[in-house]
Amino acid sequence: MARLLVLFFASGCAALIYETVWFYLVQLVVGASSLSVAVLLCAFMGGMALGSWLLPKLTPNGTHPFKVVAVLEAGIAFFGIAIPIALPYIQQVYLTLAEPGASAITLRAVVCFFVLTPPTMLMGATLPAIAPAFARASTFAKATADTSARQARTVGMLYMANLAGGATGTVLAGFYLLRVHDTVIATTVAVAINVVIAATLTWMANEAPEAALAPDAPQAPQAPQAPETPQAPILAAAALSGFTALGAEVVWTRQLSLLFGASVYTFSLILAVFLAGLGVGGWVGTSLARRTRPVAALAVIQALLAGAIAFGAYAIVNVLPHWQPTALFLPQVRSTSWMMFTYDALRCGFALLPATILWGASFPLTLAAGRGADFGGHVARVNAINTAGALAGALAFTLIGIPMLGSHDAQQALVIGATISSLLLLLGSPDGAKATRLGVIAVVTAVALWIVPPVPGKLIAYGRSVNSWDSIARFLFLGEGATASIAVTEGTGGAKQFHIAGKVEASDMDIDMRLERMLGHVPALLHPHPKSVLIVGVGAGVTAGALSIHPEIERIVICDIEPLVPISARAYFGTENHHVFDNPKVQLVFDDARHFLQTTDEKFDIITSDPIHPWVRGAATLYSEEYLTLSKNHLTPGGVATQWIPMYETDERSVKSEIATFAKVFPDTTLWNPDLLEEGYDLVALGRAEQTPIVEGTLQARIDAAPRVKKSLEEVLLKSAGDILGTYAGRARDLAPWLADAEINRERHLRLQYLAGLAANTDHRFAIFGGILSYRRYPADLFVASADTEARLRSWYDER
Repeated sequence: MARLLVLFFASGCAALIYETVWFYLVQLVVGASSLSVAVLLCAFMGGMALGSWLLPKLTPNGTHPFKVVAVLEAGIAFFGIAIPIALPYIQQVYLTLAEPGASAITLRAVVCFFVLTPPTMLMGATLPAIAPAFARASTFAKATADTSARQARTVGMLYMANLAGGATGTVLAGFYLLRVHDTVIATTVAVAINVVIAATLTWMANEAPEAALAPDAPQAPQAPQAPETPQAPILAAAALSGFTALGAEVVWTRQLSLLFGASVYTFSLILAVFLAGLGVGGWVGTSLARRTRPVAALAVIQALLAGAIAFGAYAIVNVLPHWQPTALFLPQVRSTSWMMFTYDALRCGFALLPATILWGASFPLTLAAGRGADFGGHVARVNAINTAGALAGALAFTLIGIPMLGSHDAQQALVIGATISSLLLLLGSPDGAKATRLGVIAVVTAVALWIVPPVPGKLIAYGRSVNSWDSIARFLFLGEGATASIAVTEGTGGAKQFHIAGKVEASDMDIDMRLERMLGHVPALLHPHPKSVLIVGVGAGVTAGALSIHPEIERIVICDIEPLVPISARAYFGTENHHVFDNPKVQLVFDDARHFLQTTDEKFDIITSDPIHPWVRGAATLYSEEYLTLSKNHLTPGGVATQWIPMYETDERSVKSEIATFAKVFPDTTLWNPDLLEEGYDLVALGRAEQTPIVEGTLQARIDAAPRVKKSLEEVLLKSAGDILGTYAGRARDLAPWLADAEINRERHLRLQYLAGLAANTDHRFAIFGGILSYRRYPADLFVASADTEARLRSWYDER
């Protein structure tokens, strides 16, 4: 048994490495919109449910269970090798058929199911495939009333080991393999694990062939048993347990990512804690199955889940924020990223473990409750139904629960789901004293529903920046979308701010308005005849609005992944964005930008990207060499691309990676600084398809010819072409010595995501900007400026 526990631990570890890698790789093909994520979940978890139900039925009679699992593990290893090799070819076919935007969901689903369903069917079949070994082992054992309970305890221990391995695989992939190495190395590790498991199980099967008993071997008569609970309530409890577990994971991941910061490490940490809790629960459930009546214990646990869900909801928004490290409270925790991750894991465990342990305990109890049934078939049914319920919960709360009900009502729905599960078990049980138990369940549910708190707007607005929570005077807008939570606030000083995922992404303050307008006006003025524009990440719409008032521009495509963003920006930043969302030349596309560019043939004169901070999971894809090359290929001759480069909440290695990667695609990259004080906050990286001189007189003539543009620039203290040239902060060619050790951000190894995630709690912007300015020289070969402007700029650069 010990060897099997180790092997199932290793199998779970490999499975979560694959899940991490495959989700990332397939999203590069079908996109990362909420609908794409939904079909990914359907393919992955649907495959596991289908495999659990179907493959055991296809296993030839008399086959040794160890050999069956060995074949399954070898098959998973095969797909682990095949999927990364096949995906580029699948992508080529997909791109020839796909259309831009959020349409063609059927085609995305076909790709996801074709790639993910076969290997996940094999994953889902491993636990049901091993179960007959224990059913057969008990065939000639002395029959007692708890025969199936003993079988369930054995399979429950394997379930526990598999989940513990999954938690380990999550940490291994998220904190080491993909951070230090890449998707190829991570996949190789998982494949090697599968191969070792397959070889070991084959050896064990040959060592103990007696485990393969005839499936029709006569069972000894069982001792008289108490009346059984019908199977329907037990299977319904299995489905509802999976439904509430994954539904809660979706809701709590959204809230905890706001509080901890939505880095790739946070998502790995939350999943690892969740799986670890399920694993501990598997051990608890296995122990309970030995000491109690499984159906009664399962009913109690489902009732307790109602309270545990409410506790988790309460703790996340009313307890954990008070434990956020600050300069006054536990400042030493913030000294290193690893101390912060450990502390966040402990906080996460405090909120999540009560519920996850109960969910984990439900599975072995559900297995033990299946008395009188074929045990192997019972395991397959329970596993399949539990996984199907989990899939339904993940989809329901991603697409409906959060965006339509909101987190508060969604969590109340989870409480009700756990209560229904308990009631079904109780009403289906032949035991007496139902009235008393019904009363207790009713009280627990009522208290739990009352405890579930609304999600505070301060968490949505500022997330982990708890010190800023009190700066909010009032909320103008609060919304939870399928991919992000949005807030618009008015601060105590009167500033209006636009928040996405717990971060301020735009405001009407001078420093932000200057940046946002420069992202629009600078490329529009440097391009000789701009007519078409693509804007990636619309935020409050200020950049889009700046571009919309240039008279030459005829078409603007805005690409954003969250529909709530333009809705709220239209309502509360209309003046600042020139009511751009009502402009007939504007087209909104709800899709991730990389997928949009892959599936459109349209080319643009200007592509300006203002994504969320690169430490946020997924954002670093829009800073990758492949994405920037894709953008460059969609520029018309003479086209201009700009990219936002943050210098706050980051470190020098991350900024170097961003600039060096941009410069690798656009060798003539120039940097422009919106900060009037030149203290360093963020930069605009600008690349052009064709390098031509920047002529002050031409810029000034175009400004003078467009009164609205001129007024817009004057409002942010850019009163002339000379002022715009004065924001010049350097260029890649001059920065070559500084960038010599920069790490290029590539999709195979999304280095920036992991660098920036480690640096999210640091603030080195002054040192970073000082390093850049030390290489700044007056670009005499680039600027054609008046003598006065040139003298002013040379003097300014010398002073700095």
